[in-house]
Amino acid sequence: MPIAYLTRRERFASAHRLFQPGLSNDENLNLYGQCSHPNWHGHNYELFVTVRGEVNPQTGFVLNLKTLSSILKGKVIEKLDHRNLNVDVDFLEGLVPTTENLAIAIWACIEDDINAMGAKLHCIKVQESENNFIEYRGE
Repeated sequence: MPIAYLTRRERFASAHRLFQPGLSNDENLNLYGQCSHPNWHGHNYELFVTVRGEVNPQTGFVLNLKTLSSILKGKVIEKLDHRNLNVDVDFLEGLVPTTENLAIAIWACIEDDINAMGAKLHCIKVQESENNFIEYRGE
């Protein structure tokens, strides 16, 4: 059976602060730059989730896009959109909310649901700004 890759894009807006609690504000500024501003800052993120799998000969789908969208909205977007990543998001608790950690945490949130639908999670891409993005492939 042919293998195809399907990507869904979602968007969310979130605030965060990059900082290590055991460091002073000056040390955090040195480590994280302006991203450690004590009064937070925000991004308009784009999330790209790519799944792979055999194309079902009856439906022509790797995975129904409505199903993928529903998983992403329920498990990820509703928890992230217009939230503070440091204090509002259960799956980021205890993590510095870098884009790297965000991508890894999103993977963990949705991998089982994607697998249950007969596809495999291939890549999570989180674009934080026009110039910066992270890709995570479960490794």
